[in-house]
Amino acid sequence: MEFNYGIDELTVEKALAITQSELSAILNPLAKNKVESCRAKVVKMANSDIAVYGINTGFGPLCDVQISPEQTSQLQENLLISHAVGVGDSIDIELSKLMMVCKVHALCQGYSGIRLEVIERILYFIEHDMIPIVPCQGSVGASGDLAPLSHLFLPLLGEGEFYYKGEIISANALLKQHNLHPIKLQAKEGLALINGTQFILAHAIVALKKMEYLLDLADVAGAMSLEGFQGSASPFKEELHKIRPFKGTLKVAERMRMLLKDSQNLQSHFDCERVQDPYSLRCIPQVHGASRNAYYHLKELAEIEMNSVTDNPIITSSAEAISGGNFHGQPLAMAIDYCSVAASEIGNISDRRSYLLLESKYGLPRLLTEASGINSGFMIPQYTTASLVTENKSLCFPPSADSVPTSLGQEDHVSMGSISGRRLNQILGNVETILAIELMYAAQAMEFRRPNKFSNTLENNFSIIRQKVKKLEEDRVLKHDIDAMISLVRSKSIEVN
Repeated sequence: MEFNYGIDELTVEKALAITQSELSAILNPLAKNKVESCRAKVVKMANSDIAVYGINTGFGPLCDVQISPEQTSQLQENLLISHAVGVGDSIDIELSKLMMVCKVHALCQGYSGIRLEVIERILYFIEHDMIPIVPCQGSVGASGDLAPLSHLFLPLLGEGEFYYKGEIISANALLKQHNLHPIKLQAKEGLALINGTQFILAHAIVALKKMEYLLDLADVAGAMSLEGFQGSASPFKEELHKIRPFKGTLKVAERMRMLLKDSQNLQSHFDCERVQDPYSLRCIPQVHGASRNAYYHLKELAEIEMNSVTDNPIITSSAEAISGGNFHGQPLAMAIDYCSVAASEIGNISDRRSYLLLESKYGLPRLLTEASGINSGFMIPQYTTASLVTENKSLCFPPSADSVPTSLGQEDHVSMGSISGRRLNQILGNVETILAIELMYAAQAMEFRRPNKFSNTLENNFSIIRQKVKKLEEDRVLKHDIDAMISLVRSKSIEVN
């Protein structure tokens, strides 16, 4: 199976598969025709006496300065060079490659006016794992991700650096190794390359993939904690959620029923005197479900964005180039910020369940150890989750609610969506650890419910955890256990279905 740039619909899964070389992606003749047809329109405008923004004029506040055809190439190259002002650590290789994949797909829609030769050079970089080095800071998310995209495409000019075969190498040197000459950009091409939301989008794609697993994992952790606490499965009954049918809530309730199916442990306390459980158990469908709704929304918007044209101006005919704002990151930025709150809440409720298991209720020993006093048991890892929960809360301030004017006031409202994307992934990284610790606590609590059996999925996960982390009998260095649990989470070794 092949993916056709500019023709097929790109999805989160397909974008990641192309990036990971699991899906072949090509330029078919129809996409090439679209690109070449649009390029012909740009050439006509560039040679015209009529000022057209970005084609024969300067940029931003210099949009009123008309540029001669002789200066066009220098103008476009100066654009990349002058805008490559990113700072901070380099983004992950996966993110840089995703940015190129998403940019190629956008350029192949046939509205950007770039030459086929430039697109083919970017495809060469993708196919040969020549990954440009892109700093993580410096974008305000409108006019798109100018600084990151400038760094991403500097190597086209023989400037900047690549990550290649485990090493960082200058772009000029690596181009020579591959017998490639730097490209001389022509009218509109620099603008087409660096206008766009591909930095924000790449972060959203990576976050969505990570969040998809963590949402499922949170249900598993919740089910294991409920079994350890000997809570009730009644709050997950279908008839309850049908009368408040949020999509996410219905999904989580269904999953909880599956995860708890045929549990001997639940049956063993069917007639107990307890009326209801704390919210961190009883409201799992409502809380986890609300976070799922945020995930669904961001995925819908991200997939619209990755099949859209987000540079400027947009070439609609031989006579018209619309100077608009498709590069503005706000549609993604606001949804990413919403998803950051949603991810943070998954960690928040997980920490509450971990704390619940320490309180020596309903047959569980205090601090989940039978030898408390001389031993602290599992007291202290919950300090770690509490710390990460608070850190996540501090990261939930929405960058999209802020704006600092740039470009002499021409760009007087920006999205700050690049910060939103980086923060969401940072929050998700913290949630991985929070859930890892809850799973460790839940497995310890389940030990005290033996010889009762649990569902097949929970029994399998209990065994997976015990292969890496043994039951805590007396105090030991739990850092090793926590690291082992984090590794299980990041490698997706815990079964979620």
